[in-house]
Amino acid sequence: ALLQCVSTYTPVMLLSAGEAKNLGPSSGPNRLRDLCTFCTISLDQEEVYRTKVYEKSVSPFYGEDFYFEIPRPFQCLSFYVYAKSMFQIRDLPVGKVAIRKEDLYKYCGKENWFQLQPVDPHSEVQGKVHLEMKLNELITENGSICQQLVVQIIACQGLPLISGQNCDPYATVTLVGPARWVYKHFEVILMKKTSDPQFEETFHFEVTRSSSYKGRSHFHVEEEDIEKLEIKVELWNNGNLAQDVFLGETRVSVKILRNDHIHRAWYLLQPKGNGTKSKPDDLGSLRLKVTYTEDNVLPSACYTALRNLMLKSPDVKPISASAAHVLGDICRESVGYEALLPVVRLLLHHNRLLPFLTSVAALELENTQEANTIFRGNSLATRCIDDMMKIVGRSYLTVTLKPVLNEIFESNKTCEIDPVKLKEGDNVEVNKENLQGYVQKVFTSITQSSSSCPPLMCDVFRSLRQLASKHFPADPHVQYSAVSSFIFLRFFAVAVLSPHTFQLRSHHPDPEISRTLTLISKTIQSLGSWGSLSKNKLSSFKETYMYDFFKLFQEDECIEKVKMFLDEISSNVSKESSGVEDSFVLKEGEVHKRAQGRKRIGKKNFKKRWLRVTNQELSYHKQKGKEALCVIPVKNILSVEKLEESAFNRKNMFQVIQSEKPLYVQAGNCVETNSWIEVLSQVSRCNPGRLSTFHPSAYVGGSWLCCKEPNESTPGCKPCTATVLANIQLDIDCDRETERIFSFFSSNRSRLQKMEGVYSLQQYKIKTGQMYFLNTHVCDSSVYVFIIFYQNVLSPLLKKCFLSIDVTKTYEIIANVKSFQSIQDISCLIFSFTQKQSTV
Repeated sequence: ALLQCVSTYTPVMLLSAGEAKNLGPSSGPNRLRDLCTFCTISLDQEEVYRTKVYEKSVSPFYGEDFYFEIPRPFQCLSFYVYAKSMFQIRDLPVGKVAIRKEDLYKYCGKENWFQLQPVDPHSEVQGKVHLEMKLNELITENGSICQQLVVQIIACQGLPLISGQNCDPYATVTLVGPARWVYKHFEVILMKKTSDPQFEETFHFEVTRSSSYKGRSHFHVEEEDIEKLEIKVELWNNGNLAQDVFLGETRVSVKILRNDHIHRAWYLLQPKGNGTKSKPDDLGSLRLKVTYTEDNVLPSACYTALRNLMLKSPDVKPISASAAHVLGDICRESVGYEALLPVVRLLLHHNRLLPFLTSVAALELENTQEANTIFRGNSLATRCIDDMMKIVGRSYLTVTLKPVLNEIFESNKTCEIDPVKLKEGDNVEVNKENLQGYVQKVFTSITQSSSSCPPLMCDVFRSLRQLASKHFPADPHVQYSAVSSFIFLRFFAVAVLSPHTFQLRSHHPDPEISRTLTLISKTIQSLGSWGSLSKNKLSSFKETYMYDFFKLFQEDECIEKVKMFLDEISSNVSKESSGVEDSFVLKEGEVHKRAQGRKRIGKKNFKKRWLRVTNQELSYHKQKGKEALCVIPVKNILSVEKLEESAFNRKNMFQVIQSEKPLYVQAGNCVETNSWIEVLSQVSRCNPGRLSTFHPSAYVGGSWLCCKEPNESTPGCKPCTATVLANIQLDIDCDRETERIFSFFSSNRSRLQKMEGVYSLQQYKIKTGQMYFLNTHVCDSSVYVFIIFYQNVLSPLLKKCFLSIDVTKTYEIIANVKSFQSIQDISCLIFSFTQKQSTV
């Protein structure tokens, strides 16, 4: 029963599209020397991301990262390389890389070169078909017996979108003989606008002839050849006036009925002819790094012990003996400090993060000899604080940097000041003036943002300031260095350098803007390090051109602004925002919007619109940059929810519910849908009067399609999705985070085992379905965590798993093992056994 309660959470994907080389055919007129290229990422056949278009090159460097949650099941992850040509209406497909979901683990976390394969319309398939087959015996009019094959097409699921819309699918059913002769062919009725058609159609094939049969047949089937027959089912999209589009096929041999009179199963659709092709030309290759994570989470009670152990970490003295610190130590060699992220999120959710960060920072300071190196290394403390700032400071970055970064990207002024890198015709003085203007805007935006700094960040900075002053009492400036090393060097400067990493921009910058951001980031780092109030920072610049440029900011006014900003974000005084909050864009993009019926005359059809959401309003426009056709204040949004596909026979729909008629919007793909819902939900999460229920479908034809209520003002029939109302807290699932912590402990059992040498296990006792460890002598406080983990966490967790399977069998397996060398051996055995049972 326990295993049936396992929850599979939304998988997470991190993709890095590195570079391509030798694109296009190796020779001939189609060589891609004069074409610009770009790369797209698709789940099955649904495009979810695309890179920027890169200049003419057969070996372009894309260098883009994409991190997203996958909101639906999928079969295949695909990367397509396209070439753009000014003389072609459509982009030219160069080649593709397709990785099936079950093969992702082979490439997870590693960079690999993949050979591009040709893009064939007949190989672009997705979805599955549900079939039932059976053999019946029939008695003919003259009394002889013959066999009849009955094939039923029940349904299909997950058929692709065609031009962004649900397809119009129909199926063909063919009985094929040993020499690929077609014996009989049927066509299934056309279904309109659906990716999950319910056919429920049955077809009959006579597969043996009675002994008295005298006629001639173009397809001779003897009784002994029945098992050589196969059923071929093809799915097509009706193109109306255009050509029909192949959606996929499946072939099932009749011999599957050898042991079963009735066979019913789902079959994945395959490319035409099973994808057999002649050897293609060399189309080039693509370098990719794919990280795919899928969490399988047990019921919450299974994690209670481990969760409580982690939450006690801030109270453990010394902090190095805490479970959280030990986890960071044992995972440092394998995954760096990646294992600390779920710890930070778990402690953050339970309001235990501040004391833990204070303790690990104090421990690091004990090992710091020089004040000018304070918190400059990559340590457990700095990584935890980095993770905290990225989690709680996301909105802070958006408010502070996004407007000025948008201006930098859109104006795209040349800012190169290195004489060696200047292009012909560049004026270094003009470039220096452009760069100075950008730096001044970024610097001003940062130093005036203290009122937006999240409370938790302020609390951490205040704690760091106090610890630094206590450890270096003779240095009056170290308290500022302790704070500036995080807020400037590790937060703002990094976000300026890589805005796409912090969702401040959707794409990597082009080389020229990237160079501008690099120069701005270097200057901001140096300006921020003035928290030490030292005026000899010019010596830190190795480049003469940066030395000359930085002298423009060598003023007491800049020093005072930094000092005041650091005081404000690390003080006990509560800060109030001054003036009216500026409007800034959170997200914008092209969507399809259904007419709201605000006009009495006019069709309620779908039109392409430019949707734009800021921190103050939601608006849609005919085109980007055009005047708004409709504006909805954020304060008027009552809920943002997904809309059922059946409402308008369209996928990727969501609704913005307000006091007037709801706004129905179709996003470009499933990932974009989730992104729009997340942004709109977060910006409206504190609105008064938010709804507790909503209608998951639309009001059409005088009633709600979901609950059939005729009154349009009837309250919703489904609870609204919970929205986080805390100031900056994310929606953190503690069970999921604890499962990740458990997996890190489990995957690093060998490291834990090395800690076992410092204590001796004198005896153990095993009983049916239970395990006891007695008389354990602990020689070191750090190992206490190790023993507690196995006794109170791993053992009970696994015990619950195997007790729910078969206690007797489990005991028999353990009893057959003659000796155990350690707790590790026992836990590994149980873990291996439960994994096998779970698979079954």
